[in-house]
Amino acid sequence: MSGTGRPVDPDVDLHVPEQRDELRRAPWTTLGAVSAGGVAGALARYGLSGAFPYGPGEFPWVVFWINVSGCLAIGVLMVLVTETRRVHRLVRPFLGVGVLGGFTTFSTYAVDVQRAVDGGAPRVALLYLAATPAAALAAVVAGTLAARSLTRRRAGAGDA
Repeated sequence: MSGTGRPVDPDVDLHVPEQRDELRRAPWTTLGAVSAGGVAGALARYGLSGAFPYGPGEFPWVVFWINVSGCLAIGVLMVLVTETRRVHRLVRPFLGVGVLGGFTTFSTYAVDVQRAVDGGAPRVALLYLAATPAAALAAVVAGTLAARSLTRRRAGAGDA
């Protein structure tokens, strides 16, 4: 939100004085945490993708599992940082937006669908197109439910 209470346009034109002022008020520690986390997550993804290469007509298992595991971790993380304990204000931007946002890669997912089609594997493309978002959503739900169950169980054991 801007100082006027209106939403802030993410595109800043430095030629407009009001927008230059907006940049001065930017939350630099949060942006730094997101950036540092994004670098770490993207490097982890890059390393895994390099370790497990695949061709244009092959199912991109490494990207599939990166997205699914990242979504599982996001489900767990959000329960831990919003429902179970008070954490430093930069934990969520660093881990959730930065590390896990940089690790998961739905842009590569879209490119891989197109590569499979172009590589003469439309069935692989359709399977991947449908399986990735379904598995990713299921992983977020599973991570959320598992984290809630484990934290409730732990809280209950602490009451005894």
